[in-house]
Amino acid sequence: MSAAVEELVRRVDELESRAALRDLVTDYCRGFDTHDWDTFIGIWHEDAIWEIGPPFGAFQGHEGIREAVFDVLYPAWRETHHLASNLKIEFDGPDRARGVCDVDCMGAAADDIVQMISATYTDDFERRDGVWKIAKRHVVIHYFNPVPGAEMSAPEG
Repeated sequence: MSAAVEELVRRVDELESRAALRDLVTDYCRGFDTHDWDTFIGIWHEDAIWEIGPPFGAFQGHEGIREAVFDVLYPAWRETHHLASNLKIEFDGPDRARGVCDVDCMGAAADDIVQMISATYTDDFERRDGVWKIAKRHVVIHYFNPVPGAEMSAPEG
């Protein structure tokens, strides 16, 4: 294969990989917010590490992530709405990448108090057996505050 063709193949692979990595970030938000467990767990490698940070902790592997979701987070939240933005992806070889994005989440806690959360997610992505997934997600929460007087309810009509 000529050098020009090899470079073109590399560039196409990187474009396809970027799309796959953006989908992982999106599937995290959609999967968590809609309680679609298959979509949510599908973004993580079996041995992934999810460092949510205070006040929640760190969790390892699919079983640890399941514990975080079903024993810690879902019981605390009536509903959540995540919005990820400013995703920056940098490759460290053909099968490793790092992503950083900002996330805002509006949620209603189990007691119906509306909370606004802002965080930064740093992801270590790995492609194993041809499939990109998250190997590690580190979360830094910037603020986690109640929104006095706010209500999360569907419009009437």
